[in-house]
Amino acid sequence: MPFNGSMATKRDLSKPLETVSFRCPHCRHTFDVEPARVEEAADQEHHPFAYFSACPLCGEEVAQAPFHKALVKAWANATGPRTPAGKAASAKNLEGHPTAEEALRTRFNAMKHGMTAETAQYFPARPGKYPACSSCDVDHGYCASQPACIKQTQLFMVHHAAFEQRNPKHLTPIYSSIQASITAIIQQILQTIIADGVKLEAPAWAVTREGEIVIGEYQDLETGQTRRIMEVKAHPLLKPLQEFLSRNNLALSDMGMTPKAIEQEEQQMGRLAPAGDVPRTLSLEDYAAKQAESMAALKILADRANARKQRDPVLIEYQQQNGGEP
Repeated sequence: MPFNGSMATKRDLSKPLETVSFRCPHCRHTFDVEPARVEEAADQEHHPFAYFSACPLCGEEVAQAPFHKALVKAWANATGPRTPAGKAASAKNLEGHPTAEEALRTRFNAMKHGMTAETAQYFPARPGKYPACSSCDVDHGYCASQPACIKQTQLFMVHHAAFEQRNPKHLTPIYSSIQASITAIIQQILQTIIADGVKLEAPAWAVTREGEIVIGEYQDLETGQTRRIMEVKAHPLLKPLQEFLSRNNLALSDMGMTPKAIEQEEQQMGRLAPAGDVPRTLSLEDYAAKQAESMAALKILADRANARKQRDPVLIEYQQQNGGEP
């Protein structure tokens, strides 16, 4: 979306802009035109002008779009190197970039066709028509001018890059959000089951040949009252809850919380297993005996090393030169 490219280069905000972006709150249309009316706005120190124009679709007068106001303020607050030394230092920071890794990450940034066109045939830009549009933060007017849905295109390109580069780290933020959403759904299912109860009762009924619905009732012989026959069924959300837990490894057996898993864990506590493939329990007495054997072997190795040191010709010569022990 153009934002007055000439002003983006000159950044002379002491004069009114020639082209301004407007956003109609009535028909949600976004357009860039020369403002029909310019007023002074002394409260805006960075750019003391307010812009108004008529919407080309509904004819209502609208003010400058908030995002364009923020962009103009960013132009006013933008700083950068101004001296020759500062500009040279800034240019030096770009030496050696982009690296090979950076090129892999950024080579899709300027892509306007190709994969975008491939995505467009499945998710064309239809603002407000998809379920996710109600919570989408993309401007509907900008999205309508694109060949495909912005969010779906981004999702497609991230997955394409991850599989092409064989780097699943690009998908970590996406799948972490999905897993968090699944956990939230499981919690909602649990809350619903707890509120409704694990069983649901409904009157038994049937349809006669004449097409009439008959509720199942019977006469209580003891009290003489008419009682209704009730059908008892398990809560319909119990099955989806079980599937959610099993597919996400959240069952008690997966988390080691079953009585059998706890008992096996307690039995293994305090036991030492050898490095071989066959597990074997080592008693405390056997462990102490092995420790004693290891210490004895260590003493023998130390005695051998001391004997070799006494026969070292370099050490003997050093001792003779210094008249004794070093």
